[in-house]
Amino acid sequence: MTRTGLGAIGALRVALLGVALSAVAVPAAFAETPANQLVIGTSLAQLLSLDPHQGQEPGAQEIIANIYDRLVATNNDGKVLPQLAESWEADDKGITFHLVKDAKFASGNPVTSEDVVYSIVRLIKMNQAAAMKMTAAGYTKDNVESMVHAVDAHTFRIDLSDVITADYLLYRLALGNTSIVDSVEVKKHDAGDNGNEWLRTHSAGSGPFTLSRWSPNEIVILEANPDYFAGAPKMRRVIMRHVPESQVERLMLERGDIDIANALTATDLASFKDRDGFAIQKVPTGGFYVLAMNAGREALSKPEVREAIAYGIDYDGIEKAVMGLYGRARTIPVPANYDCVVKDLGWSYQPEKAKELLKQAGYGDGLSLTLKTIAQTPRVDLATAIQASLKKVGIDISVQQGNGPDIISDHRARNFDLLMPQTGSYMPNVIGTMEQFSTNPDNSKEANNAGNFVWRSDWDIPELTKLTAEATLEKDPAKRCDMLKQMQQMFFDLKPAVLPMFERFNPIVLSDRVENYVGHSMQSTRLENVTKSD
Repeated sequence: MTRTGLGAIGALRVALLGVALSAVAVPAAFAETPANQLVIGTSLAQLLSLDPHQGQEPGAQEIIANIYDRLVATNNDGKVLPQLAESWEADDKGITFHLVKDAKFASGNPVTSEDVVYSIVRLIKMNQAAAMKMTAAGYTKDNVESMVHAVDAHTFRIDLSDVITADYLLYRLALGNTSIVDSVEVKKHDAGDNGNEWLRTHSAGSGPFTLSRWSPNEIVILEANPDYFAGAPKMRRVIMRHVPESQVERLMLERGDIDIANALTATDLASFKDRDGFAIQKVPTGGFYVLAMNAGREALSKPEVREAIAYGIDYDGIEKAVMGLYGRARTIPVPANYDCVVKDLGWSYQPEKAKELLKQAGYGDGLSLTLKTIAQTPRVDLATAIQASLKKVGIDISVQQGNGPDIISDHRARNFDLLMPQTGSYMPNVIGTMEQFSTNPDNSKEANNAGNFVWRSDWDIPELTKLTAEATLEKDPAKRCDMLKQMQQMFFDLKPAVLPMFERFNPIVLSDRVENYVGHSMQSTRLENVTKSD
């Protein structure tokens, strides 16, 4: 929907705000959430599937992280930690994992190495976008069954491909998409689809919680797994409420209707700064808010037009007016505090240069494009700010808002001019955050590689893809660092069709009743140790 006038969405906002304001007079003490339940106000707009081998959006990852376990996990310092594997050894040919012997799925079935084999094979053979990190590491439908081994009931081994090292593979195995599912339970619901239709809306994990209810764009309820092998969760229930309107979410937090708010606008976030009774966590993600440009469109196939857009965005002004705690201006897809960063690259707001580049490309009289975005904080306001900024250089932008399934489908189908996705990082280094911007092995339409971030923008980058693969395999730290810097320079020189604009943070506001909640950098926060004070 193009943003013109108040419209249906504006009317809905007014109605929702009116309801919320009418409730403010009710004393907060009457709205306090139960001590044994954690209630989170959030956006569920991107939630498409809770099958861990399919759902990969941030909202899905938060839920999957609590109903499933992986072999290993990571903390915010990037350290790899045990989860279902209590220990492991790596050699030049593979990694051997030793599973926790008393781990069980919520069904009561024991967790075995056969479940691990089934899960990884299922992930690869389903060939969804969620498999991209493993397929990029050399695991394919043709070879995966020969590369994963159940040595015995509690010993699992995975062979290394010729395009991955053991340390980088460990980080991939720590992602939510490599979660281990209950093979016995999933097979009961396999209707020729690997149980996908059933697992989209049910859980079959060994994690601290189980899925009790999911009503799209309304609510998700997780129930504690009392038999969790690492100890029963402190909360009996976790409730995630879909609250798309920031002002309503702010009022709900103030009144005590929710314990945590993680979908507030920058303005509403600022209202909680240094405020008694609340705390703000600014969680780094290693990812970015991105402007994806479809290089398959005639105008956007021209590097001059893509660079004009890059010079036509007022990054500093938008950071101050819109982004706030959500992001800081950064146009190279590597956080500035990482090692091996090239610090003197990037675009800035230079409108006259943008106009000249448009003229060189044959668009001196201007250009009209459509920008699609999920109707979610802060992307809606960011899209409007980009629209205003580019208008000043002669690019007329029509903004279309949509729900998660529609916008994500358009992105994967290359059905857009401009689109505004967000990225994350799977390990805290240049490869972990940049790989998705610098790899596209086969850009052909026939490849249908919708899981590849660059492919979606129809941007063919064979040389950068080759350099990324070489850097991933390089074991010498100094040589690898030089290659990582070359990657950043090449990315800049190619005038990317996937333009990072703002390094992405996930700001969360918590009631001071909430204890032991630590937001995870990959939006896979575990909740079993969260408690609430009276």
